[in-house]
Amino acid sequence: MAHLLVLSSAAGGGSALPALELLSHRVRQIPAEPAQLVNAPSADVIFLDACGDLVGAKSLCRILTATGLDAPLLLIVTEGGLAAVSHDWGVDDVLLVSAGPAEVDARIRLAIGRHTAEHVSSRVQTSGITIDESSYSAKVHGRPLDLTYKEFQLLHFLATHPSRVFTREQLLSEVWGYDYFGGTRTVDVHVRRLRAKLGDLEQLIGTVRNVGYRFNVYDDDQVPATR
Repeated sequence: MAHLLVLSSAAGGGSALPALELLSHRVRQIPAEPAQLVNAPSADVIFLDACGDLVGAKSLCRILTATGLDAPLLLIVTEGGLAAVSHDWGVDDVLLVSAGPAEVDARIRLAIGRHTAEHVSSRVQTSGITIDESSYSAKVHGRPLDLTYKEFQLLHFLATHPSRVFTREQLLSEVWGYDYFGGTRTVDVHVRRLRAKLGDLEQLIGTVRNVGYRFNVYDDDQVPATR
């Protein structure tokens, strides 16, 4: 059973997708308005009703994707509205309002499955740190890190090759690229800044004397808690 959030401004508060009433999923419906998104409940799948207002729905889709969705977004449209939907809407799938329960249930399962697979493949969780490649963000014990693009790339590269030692030249090549003309001191500067932002977890970026750097992996009970 999935938790579903339906965004709809249907007149009279009627169901935006009748087939959902015949399924066992938990459904919560709120008005399809930007202001409602602030305190919107979490959900496994978000449905957006575009049957009555395609222009407004497109705008809301862009707001949802720009703010970073934690769930797949499915669009509900009439058959006539299909022609207006394109890739720049940012939706994961499209459903006709007349879709039957079996089709809707299958679309829900597939959307959750794809989202889970993509989420797992783009996220690294280790030694108290979480790195999300899809959003270029990193957290330490749930606390967001304010990283520059290169700091994020360096952290991500090291964390995806745990315990392996890289020379400064190798890191320059992998993170900055072959066409970078700066010296290896650039690596040292970025490592120093990255350690400062990691705080109590600065030891995750280990130094191997006369060689380079590596990402140290710790068991959960060995990782110090941030103050």
